[in-house]
Amino acid sequence: MPPSGSGPAPGPAPGSTPGSTPGSTPGSTPGSAPGGGNGSGNGTNGRSGARPGALPGSRRTAAHGLLLPAPAVLLMREQLPQVADDVVSAITEEVPSYGDAFAGPMGEKIRNAVQLALGGFLSLASGRRGADPGTPTAPAVEGAYQLGRGEARSGRSTEALLAAYRIGARVAWRDMSTTAVRAGVEADTLVGFAELVFAYIDELSAASVAGHTDELATSGRLRQRLLERVAQHLLAGSPADTVLTAADRAGWEPPRTLTAVLVPEAQVRPVVASMSGGTLQVVDAAELDDAVVLLVPDAHDHRRAALLRALAGRGAVAGPARPWLEARSSYHRALRARAMGLELDTEANLVRLVLDADRGARDDLRAQVLAPLADLRPATIEKLVDTLRAWLLHQGRRDEVAAALFVHPQTVRYRLGQLRERYGDRLEDPTWVLALTVALG
Repeated sequence: MPPSGSGPAPGPAPGSTPGSTPGSTPGSTPGSAPGGGNGSGNGTNGRSGARPGALPGSRRTAAHGLLLPAPAVLLMREQLPQVADDVVSAITEEVPSYGDAFAGPMGEKIRNAVQLALGGFLSLASGRRGADPGTPTAPAVEGAYQLGRGEARSGRSTEALLAAYRIGARVAWRDMSTTAVRAGVEADTLVGFAELVFAYIDELSAASVAGHTDELATSGRLRQRLLERVAQHLLAGSPADTVLTAADRAGWEPPRTLTAVLVPEAQVRPVVASMSGGTLQVVDAAELDDAVVLLVPDAHDHRRAALLRALAGRGAVAGPARPWLEARSSYHRALRARAMGLELDTEANLVRLVLDADRGARDDLRAQVLAPLADLRPATIEKLVDTLRAWLLHQGRRDEVAAALFVHPQTVRYRLGQLRERYGDRLEDPTWVLALTVALG
């Protein structure tokens, strides 16, 4: 049997699956997970409350109604060591992934665990009902649950474990039923014995699956918290040593670059599905009420185009790629772009971002450079400012300025004359030209 404090005991015959027991209805779930009972909340290990992931419903061994003759039970107990050896040998041969686990001193512990589980089952079959945590089934079901958790921690699926249960059930049923027949057990009792075997393995299988599921959920949540802590350190600008320690604890391999992406909450799932597996998330960033921060690894150079395609139409904003320890600067740029109402690519809006980096300073600069026009009528100021901006952008080419403003070149000439009267030589001064360009850009 696989390593466990109480290895799997008898179960379904070959080809059956957990839950397909004689007398069960098609599609019924495999037994109940640890702590099933009658809804009172008593767990198999005596703790109150149902396990996360536990399956509802009564345990079918709790009121089985079977009573094997005492001589038959005694004879089966005498043969338990041999049955345990047969079970372990069959599993070793038919489930290669357990070969190493069953070798050496561990193999003996597993044989003892199998033997104890079989002994508990025989106690159940001889009249003890398994209705509360003190019965022989409780340690076996608890062991099966812990075994499922151990398999998940080892990175294995439940496939091999459930195969081991089926093999163990087949071998144990073959040996014990042979003994029962030899002891003169009647046919009706033998049928009941078979049903109890199948119900017992259902409970163990369901318990292991529940343990496996709970462990994956628990470990997944823990690692997600550790990964989020890495992201939070990066966004907070924590010292490099702190970030590296957090990354090591989370088992996260730092990339060359990180790109901060702000994604609306409703779009997170499809966006994350298209991102690299090393993408970090922060779901409760202080600056964001309705968006999630993603830190996408190595989305620089030609890979940025793929990132932008995945984000298109989702209301997301992607900051620049930065060396991974400098992800904070990418995040801040994305925040600024979002606050300005920009979407998708901050790098396609650098001029806007630069010009609005300090909106108050830009407003003051605009007032300063337009002071020579202050005494004119608002409508005249508007026309002269439009002409001045076009003149700056088109580098004084009058025909291009006229085309941009949809006016006659003579109109442009007249307005430029007005501007020269107001500004004088300052229109030839590079410092003033730069100030005008920034203010009117």
